Amino acid sequence: MELSSLVLTTGGAFGFFRLVNAGVGRLPIPESACRNAWKWRNIATSFVHSFITAIWAVLCFFRHPQMAEDLIETYSVFSHALVSFSIGYFIYDFSDMVLNQKLSLSWELLLHHLVVITCFGLSVLSCRYVGFAVVALLVEINSVFLHLRQMLRMANMAVGTLYRVNSMINLGTYVVFRINTLAWMTRWLVLNRDNVPLLAYSMGSVGLAIMTAMNIVLFYRLLRSDFLKSSTRETKKEKEM
Repeated sequence: MELSSLVLTTGGAFGFFRLVNAGVGRLPIPESACRNAWKWRNIATSFVHSFITAIWAVLCFFRHPQMAEDLIETYSVFSHALVSFSIGYFIYDFSDMVLNQKLSLSWELLLHHLVVITCFGLSVLSCRYVGFAVVALLVEINSVFLHLRQMLRMANMAVGTLYRVNSMINLGTYVVFRINTLAWMTRWLVLNRDNVPLLAYSMGSVGLAIMTAMNIVLFYRLLRSDFLKSSTRETKKEKEM
C-alpha cells in the first residue's frame, strides 16, 4: 500500500469515528448515563470499532490463510488496510481522551494507545509484521463484550440475565482472545528473535510487557467486580437465612 493510501485510510478512519461519536450523541442516552454523556459516547464509539475490527481480523486470516504461516512478510491489502484503519481509530480515541478526560483517569489507556500506534505504525510503514498486528487485533473480539459490559453498567443494567450472560462471555473471551493471544504473541516473538531486527524486537517486547501487565490487572478487576463480589453477597445472604 502506498503512503498516500495509508494516510487516506488512517485519516478516513479518524473522520469516520468522529462521525460515529457525533451520531451517538444524537441518539437517546439512558438517563443514568446523562451525567457523563462524553463517556457514554466514547464507549459506544469504541464498541463500534471493536465490532468492525473483530470481524475484519477474522476475515483477514479466512481470506488469506497464508498469512498465518508467515506473520512477518506475508500480508494482503485487506489486512494492511485493517491495521491502518485501527491506527486511525486509536489516534482519534487518544485525542478524544486528551481533550475530554483528566490525565489521572486516562493515563493507562493513553499509554496503551501510544504503544499500539507506535507498533502498528512501524508495521504499516515497513509492510512487515502485518500478520502479527492482525493477530493482536483478535483481542477486539473480547472488546465487543468488554465495552457492552461498560454500557450496561452505565445504563444501570448491571443486574439480570443479560448482564450475567455478557459477563460470562466477556470473561471467557478475555482468557481466550486476550491472555492467550498475548501469551502466544510473546512466545512467537521469543522463538523468532533471530528473524526480527533489534529495534522491532525491542519495541515488540516492551509493548507486549506493558499490554500483559495491563490486561492482568484488568482481568483481576473484572473477576472481582462481576464474580467475587456477587459470590460474597450470596454467601452473606445464606448466613442471614
